[in-house]
Amino acid sequence: MNDFEQARVTMIESQVRTWEVLDQSVLDLLLVVRREEFVPEKHRALAFADMEIPLGHGEVMLSPKLEARMVQELGILKTDKVLEVGTGSGYVTALCAKLGGQVVSVERIAEFSQSAARKLAGHGIQNVQLVVGEAPEGWPSAGPYDVILLTGSLPFLPDTLQNQLRPGGRLLAVVGEPPVMTAMLVTRISDHAFNSVGLFETGIPPLRNIRQPERFVF
Repeated sequence: MNDFEQARVTMIESQVRTWEVLDQSVLDLLLVVRREEFVPEKHRALAFADMEIPLGHGEVMLSPKLEARMVQELGILKTDKVLEVGTGSGYVTALCAKLGGQVVSVERIAEFSQSAARKLAGHGIQNVQLVVGEAPEGWPSAGPYDVILLTGSLPFLPDTLQNQLRPGGRLLAVVGEPPVMTAMLVTRISDHAFNSVGLFETGIPPLRNIRQPERFVF
């Protein structure tokens, strides 16, 4: 076992499992999709560290345990159409694509989208549509979706996002403002009913160009 393989196994056992990621299909995927190949070259030695990794343009790759937990909580099925808001490194895109049917991943930085395209192709992943654009409130033109995952936080969850879910669809977003943010799982029960569950507290950088809540000024 080479150093990367040993570090990968250690990451799964010491970080990911201990953060309540126990779904075997997700754990197996972490062994197969080589995270180090999605990390910027100069930070490759940090690929399995429990930390955010800089991607450039002020953006980061989330910690391995958070990426894995988010994917697990969505329970992605082979028949699911997935929307990912924020392609970033393309690593979470790859995990979603391996589990789901079709993935639409929107990224505002063209350089990230182009880099992700090369990496996904290198892994033989072909069921992803990469789009360059602003999508803080989703990407309705390609919807509806069975799964929506936001890789940056929002101060509040706009109805426009939830309404892009099919009945039975799931949305995961980190909602709130520092220092208190909560990972929320929203399930669409019917055309007009949604169920929201707070999963855990965390803190991640915000999505860019998002609508801010109205503030009362006294």
